[in-house]
Order: sequence, then C-alpha cells, then structure tokens
Amino acid sequence: MSNLSDKLIKSIKDKGKNLEGEMSFFDHLEELRWHLVRSALAIVAFMILTFSFFGWIYKHIIMAPSRPDFWTFRMMCDLGQWLHRDMCPKDINIKLINTEMAGQFTLMIDSSLMIGLIMGIPYVLYELWRFIKPALHEKERKAASGFVFYASLLFITGVLFGYFIITPVSLNFLAGFTVSDAIQNLFSVDSYISSVSTLTLATGLVFELPILVYILANLGILTPKFMKETRRYAIVIILIVAAVVTPTPDMLTMTVVAIPLFLLYELSISVAGFVEKRKKKRQQEEGLTP
Repeated sequence: MSNLSDKLIKSIKDKGKNLEGEMSFFDHLEELRWHLVRSALAIVAFMILTFSFFGWIYKHIIMAPSRPDFWTFRMMCDLGQWLHRDMCPKDINIKLINTEMAGQFTLMIDSSLMIGLIMGIPYVLYELWRFIKPALHEKERKAASGFVFYASLLFITGVLFGYFIITPVSLNFLAGFTVSDAIQNLFSVDSYISSVSTLTLATGLVFELPILVYILANLGILTPKFMKETRRYAIVIILIVAAVVTPTPDMLTMTVVAIPLFLLYELSISVAGFVEKRKKKRQQEEGLTP
C-alpha cells in the first residue's frame, strides 16, 4: 500500500512538472504572438501612411529612378565629365501600361505594403530583440546590446544603396535593351514595381551579412580563418552577383556595385575575428576562475 501511494505521489509530481513545462512553452508562444502582432500593426501603420500620400510617393520616390534628372544620373554625368567619358543617360524610355481592371488599385496596395514593410523592419528587429533578450545571459545581452541599431543601420544602408545605385542603373540598361527594332518595350506597371522593390529590398537584406556572420560565429559555424581561406571564392561570387544585379556591359558600373560587397565581406571577417577573440578571452577568464 505504501509503495502504491509513493508511486501515486510521484506520478502527481511528474504530471505537475509536465504541466509547468507545457504552461511555460505556451506562455512563450503567447509572448511571441504578441510580438508578431505588434510588428504587423507597425507595418500596417506605415502602409496606411504610405497609402495616404501615395500620389506624391509614386511620383517622387517610385518613379524617380526612371527619370534622367534622378540624383544618381546627375552624379554619373559629373563623374563622366571628370573621367572625360559620356556617362549621362540620353533617355530612359519606360512606358508603363496596365492590363487589369483593378491593376492600379492593386498597385497602390502592393506598393504601400512593400514600403510599409521596409519602413517597419527596424521596429520588427526591435520586437525580435525583446523576444530573445530574456533568454540570454548577462554577458550575452551586453555583447548583443547594439543588435537593433546595427542591424537597422545595415538594412537602411543597403536599401539606400539599392535604390540610388543598383535600381537606376538596372532600369537604364533594361529599358533601352532591345533584341530587335521590331519589338517595342512596353512594361506592365506590376513588372516595374516588382523590379524596383525586389532590387531595393534584396540589397537591404544582403547588407545584413555582418549580422548573419556574427550569429554564425557565435554558434561556432564560421571562423575568420575559414572566411579568409575562402576569400577567393567569395570574390568570384561577389563579381557574379554584381554582374547579375547590374545587367550592363559597363565594367565601371559593375565595379561600383561590387566594391561595397567586398567591403561587407571584409567587415564580416572583422566581425568573426572579434567574436573569436571575445570567446578566447571568456574561456581564459573562466579557466582562471576557481
């Protein structure tokens, strides 16, 4: 009888521990849900703001890279004069058409959502940091305290680079590229918006490379030695990416795109080296601690 009661008490205790673990798990899910809800609300708020001023945004932001008086093309003209080369775009012949009944309304919704997403990324990163922060130790919190700032800074820098460099150069080349004079270039408005948003957002994500390397280096997956040894392969990949992103035969344009990617890779090596030195220092301190 005593053994039976002991087993019953032990079973009740085990069940209590399981329930406590399940409640803890569901509590984390509930917390994650609210972080996601707040992030979504921030993106929706930016989307509504963009939708309210869409006429101005469409004219001065979305369509700006397709005009010869865009800032990038003016800088190219100045650079061409300094290099004694003709680098001014003669005419960017982009004629947009709409082939769907609700195409223009869909354009407003999709564009507002994309801009809202780009504007809301820093806040999404902030909510992500708030979610993972309680699970970190004190030293890890201090080491990653600038996560939101640096990740947001890199993303915004990438977006600006994509918008002011890659997008106008790509549009200038693609708009004037023809296989035959018998084929007239008429672009759907969806195609134009997709090209601008993809180039801009993708570049912003690519510029998050140092943050990704920081995480992988902390996990022990990447080391500065490995990155230095594979630098030659990284250079080839960067040149291929630059050639694909800027589909133009001009080597100068491809070099302008490739240089920031090289710098990003070198910065990532420095980040991995910093993480490795910090790990070694921590191991030495723990070894000296009785």
